[in-house]
Amino acid sequence: MLFNSFEFIFAFLPAVFIIYFLLNRARFILASKAWLVGSSLFFYSWWNVAYLPLILFSMFFNYTVGSILTKEHSRINRKTVLTIGIVFNVGLLAYFKYSDFFITNINALFTTNTALLKLALPLAISFFTFQQIAYLVDAYRRETKDYQFLDYALFVTFFPQLIAGPIVHHKEMMPQFKMLRNKVVRYRNISLGIFIFSIGLFKKVAIADTFAVWASKGYEQTEALTLTEGWITSLSYTFQLYFDFSGYTDMAIGAALLFNIILPVNFYSPYKALDIQDFWRRWHITLSRFLTHYIYIPLGGNRKGRKRTYINIMIIFLVSGLWHGAGWTFLFWGFLHGLASLISRYWKSLGFKLNKLLAWFITFNFINISWVFFRATTWEDAINVLEAMFAVNNFTVGTFESLETILSLTAIVIAMTLVLFFKNSIQLKENFKPNIRTLLFSAAIFTYAVLQLNKVSEFLYFNF
Repeated sequence: MLFNSFEFIFAFLPAVFIIYFLLNRARFILASKAWLVGSSLFFYSWWNVAYLPLILFSMFFNYTVGSILTKEHSRINRKTVLTIGIVFNVGLLAYFKYSDFFITNINALFTTNTALLKLALPLAISFFTFQQIAYLVDAYRRETKDYQFLDYALFVTFFPQLIAGPIVHHKEMMPQFKMLRNKVVRYRNISLGIFIFSIGLFKKVAIADTFAVWASKGYEQTEALTLTEGWITSLSYTFQLYFDFSGYTDMAIGAALLFNIILPVNFYSPYKALDIQDFWRRWHITLSRFLTHYIYIPLGGNRKGRKRTYINIMIIFLVSGLWHGAGWTFLFWGFLHGLASLISRYWKSLGFKLNKLLAWFITFNFINISWVFFRATTWEDAINVLEAMFAVNNFTVGTFESLETILSLTAIVIAMTLVLFFKNSIQLKENFKPNIRTLLFSAAIFTYAVLQLNKVSEFLYFNF
């Protein structure tokens, strides 16, 4: 079930909301929690019920391991238990997401002909795997409490953030589910939730899906792109990805607010970044948080000298690349960002500082170019797009129709203006006032987006 669908907006979400608060009003607190878990599992099963047992088994396993780690067991080696838990989660992710990648490379390396498994990627496995690994590590550190299974299940499956994040932490979610004041309808949160949800829906339907047309067209004909088309193709994907993923996050934050649950910020105007480190403080913030706390710091962080720090930085970016997708282009994308982070850190250590406009220009163009490897399905496609972007002797309109070229360039200018000079959704959320002006704005963008729902498309991060 997609957030940008009639069945979610006009059937699932209202039904879950109404029954949840009716149960709470009748003081059936346990039943309301069970209803929310059941509804979230139904939401997850909407795509493919065959993978419902997988997420259920994953939850039972991790909850059991976490419970063992939390309690005192004189005869149990807690580090061994944690290792078993992490290996299980990583192994599950590797089996479904990376099996064919490894088989393909082994076949190429040893000229074998092992058949590919061709497994369908279970929805949200990358997200709930990281979420539960963090829980196990915290349980090992004795930073978790003795939660009931229903509380843990709600933490993992809460439908607004289940499919594509934000990657939530038990410390920020579990207490919210227990607060009695969150069990009653709060009209400010409803109005704020609808406001943020509407912004996210508009981002996805009106902006991201528009850029998707030009990005897809360009990547389908990479060998024939001209210079203009190369830049239209790369910039279209750059804006598609941002408005698609941040739009999903806004909808998740908005839907959660209806239930009085505050999800963490995941985007904060990333294309305003003045260096690559600044970018990762603004882009997919909860993933950066996970990689920092559960990989970078355990590896030693910046406590073991410059050389070790640089190695640790490169490791987390390679992990980030592989987490996003099973392919060498994803790994190379991670390597590029790791390399850029090392250069940025070294540059700062020398005391150098660029003009802000120049710093932004270099950072944005690096991000745009690196997204080419993130989007391209093959290495050849990525190289073709880059060659087109810098083919100064090929400055022609080319295969795109002239009117379409004008429209796409106009849309790129508008998108750039939006991301650079307008407040982001988090800033709008913080300054929210439930007045007529806000109501009219929400109604306008929501109505427009709903009228476009006949052109339903999945969110990009469903593939990751």
